[in-house]
Amino acid sequence: MLDTAGHRRRDTEWLAAAWADPRTRVLVLERGDIREHGWPALLAKQSRALISTGTDQPELVFRSPDQAPGGERYLLGEDGEGRAYFAVRAEQGVELEEGPETKITSLRDVGALLSGRDSGLLTHAVAVANWHAGHGFCPRCGSPTRIEAAGHVRICENDGSEQFPRMDPAVIMLVHRTVDGVEQCLLAHNPNWADNRYSILAGFVEPGESLEHAVVREVAEEVGVAVDEPVYLGSQPWPFPRSLMLGYFARAVGTAPRTDLEEITDVRWLSREELAAAAESGEILLPGPVSIARKLLERWYGGELPGGW
Repeated sequence: MLDTAGHRRRDTEWLAAAWADPRTRVLVLERGDIREHGWPALLAKQSRALISTGTDQPELVFRSPDQAPGGERYLLGEDGEGRAYFAVRAEQGVELEEGPETKITSLRDVGALLSGRDSGLLTHAVAVANWHAGHGFCPRCGSPTRIEAAGHVRICENDGSEQFPRMDPAVIMLVHRTVDGVEQCLLAHNPNWADNRYSILAGFVEPGESLEHAVVREVAEEVGVAVDEPVYLGSQPWPFPRSLMLGYFARAVGTAPRTDLEEITDVRWLSREELAAAAESGEILLPGPVSIARKLLERWYGGELPGGW
């Protein structure tokens, strides 16, 4: 992982010198247009970058500063050798071009295959780009905002207020129980997914509640199951558009009033053997390997599972 170099973001002399340094690496992102296709299409578009396909493991393709297109510029960090990394959200109309050993792909598709460094850089770049796409105007007075601090602050042109990138905390939880000595996990289906696509439960944290309370509330609301003993596993940034996923295990202890009858249309309890068999046959399509949902499932299962979105 790189040093995100937060102390460099307002150092204009250092930033100028870094941009002039031919060793500096620049990651180019496409720019989505919310006016043409809406927010989901914008997020998909500007999560795309070039990767190399001529190596065993995909790698991000970087440019030198003098080869980078115009556009919004964000400092991503600095490595141990003093090399700076930037992202550029290209100007509207600039399209990436594939070559003989390069491919345009998205964070969703390639994130799990990249190295830790490259996955972190692309996630950082996409998260900041998505934030900028939705914060061109001040939430206080509606005036235009400008970019400062190497892409990590927006300042209102009218009242001078500073806006910082926002992360929305969300809990994601694997619910499990024991029936007649057999351990089972709960999978759920959203009506907007393909018929065989299932995952674990998730939901946003509401104002005034702890993460553990959010776990209990979301499970009750979505599937009518009462849980206790939430146990934290880990977290994952998910920049679609700006979530921070906080993963939990939670044990089912009974029933609870279900108040959300729209997000979940089917629930299945599966033993470890049933889960593996359903995933192997394609009866159930599990979350992809890049997701924390998959990490929770495989931690509970005790090994790798087949298939994925």
